[in-house]
Amino acid sequence: MATAFHHLSDYDPTTVPSAEGMRFGIVVSEWNGEVTGALLEGAHDTLVRHGAREADITVLTVPGSFELVYGASRMLRTQRFDAVIAIGCVIRGDTPHFDYICQGTTEGLARLNVEGQAPVIYGLLTCNDMEQAEMRSGGMLGNKGDECAVTAIKMVDYTRRLG
Repeated sequence: MATAFHHLSDYDPTTVPSAEGMRFGIVVSEWNGEVTGALLEGAHDTLVRHGAREADITVLTVPGSFELVYGASRMLRTQRFDAVIAIGCVIRGDTPHFDYICQGTTEGLARLNVEGQAPVIYGLLTCNDMEQAEMRSGGMLGNKGDECAVTAIKMVDYTRRLG
């Protein structure tokens, strides 16, 4: 039985508001840099394609995925961004380290969202192997970075509509 794959980068661009005038922070993990670099490229290109100016996109790196929480938190404190996109990639290994990093990062980013300073977009790939990560960062399944950028634009628009 063949498995049907959903291409993560498939979306209707007419449903995405203009990103003109929106300011985005992107915090990216250096760990698994080939993957996170591709995710960053996807997010950045999608933001620009939908009207964000280069000057309104700030990219900063942190050493690993666990540090995404601190990086996003510091970006939010500046109050310079309408949304922050957190990009990382954790590959399962032979120890429980994977579980701790994924759980801690997920809970930390969720907490930042609840605090409500600005939307924090979850762009952490949690994969069993490098092949899965590559398929989601520009491979057969598209680029999760694209999806994160679209989500960021929609969440900024949502926030603005609330007033």
